[in-house]
Amino acid sequence: MKPIVLAAAMSIALPGAALAGPASNAVKFFYVPSVKFEADAKYRDRFTDPVTKLFEANDKAQKEKPDEVSCIDFDPGLDAQDFDQKTLSKTLKLTETVNGDTAEVTADFNLFPEGDDSKREMVWSLKKVDGKWKIADITSKTSDWKLSALECGASTE
Repeated sequence: MKPIVLAAAMSIALPGAALAGPASNAVKFFYVPSVKFEADAKYRDRFTDPVTKLFEANDKAQKEKPDEVSCIDFDPGLDAQDFDQKTLSKTLKLTETVNGDTAEVTADFNLFPEGDDSKREMVWSLKKVDGKWKIADITSKTSDWKLSALECGASTE
């Protein structure tokens, strides 16, 4: 009888979970309950190429010239350095489009309670790797840049 109860519970729980979307959850992690810096080494397992190459170049630049600003001197997921967490959490809207093993999650939010320049639209590109959504790139629709395309002075291959 237990399997029937479990199946019934899962059929009730899954529709709500599917609505949020696993790809969106991979992105949401970086915004709430608190913003996390994407380039932090402790989050590398959440990323894949091509953006991991930029992170490696950024790490190398920081080691070679620790007193200088490296390639990533802002929070890529915010397209900013400063923000108000309460406003960001309240205004964050995530929409996802999944196509097989790739997905795009658009994050719309405000950095601050006031000001037109506080609105952000970020597009996160994801790939499914070993059954998990990994972030491959971040694009700012607001400022027209792509994280993987940023130049990093120390990147010599």
